[in-house]
Amino acid sequence: MIVVYELQRVINAYGAVRVVVPGIFPNGCFPLYLTLYQTNDSSAYDKHGCLKEFNSLAVYHNTKLLQEAILELKTEYPDVIIVYGDYYRAFLWLFDHAVRLGFDGETTRKACCGIGGDYNFNLTRMCSLEVPVCLNPNRFISWDGIHLTEAAYKWIAEWLIDGMLPKLQCCN
Repeated sequence: MIVVYELQRVINAYGAVRVVVPGIFPNGCFPLYLTLYQTNDSSAYDKHGCLKEFNSLAVYHNTKLLQEAILELKTEYPDVIIVYGDYYRAFLWLFDHAVRLGFDGETTRKACCGIGGDYNFNLTRMCSLEVPVCLNPNRFISWDGIHLTEAAYKWIAEWLIDGMLPKLQCCN
C-alpha cells in the first residue's frame, strides 16, 4: 500500500518522529460529485444533502485503509507518534455548524466560483475569468466545486489542530 510505503520512507529516510496522516473529505458533499451524479432518488442523499455512496467510499478508505495501516505502523515504529487527521469528521463538523460559523446555509453545497445547475458547478465551465464569482467567498464552503474556500479551510484546520496537538505530544 502506498501510504505504508510513504510513511516508512518519511520515518526511515527523514527521521520523522511525529507524523500526521490525513484522511479524505466526504467527497459526496462536493459540488463536482453532486453535479455529476445528481439523482432524483432522495435515498441517495444523507441528512446533509450529500451523496451517501461516495461518502461510504471515503469512510472505507479512511477506516479500512488508512487507520488500519496506521495501527500496523505504530507497532513497527513504537517510538514514532503517528496521528490520523480526520478530514472527514472535520468537514462534517463544518457542515453541521456552517451557519453558526458564518457560512450561508443556502450555499453549503454550492460553488462560489461557478455557473449553472443546483450546485453552481459546470464541468465544462470551470472557475475562470469568464465564470462569475460570488460576492463574499467567506460565506461559501466550496470555492470552485472541487476545492474549499479559505474560510472553510480555516475552520477545518482549527478543528483538526485542536484534536491533534495533544496527540502529537509536541506543544504546550
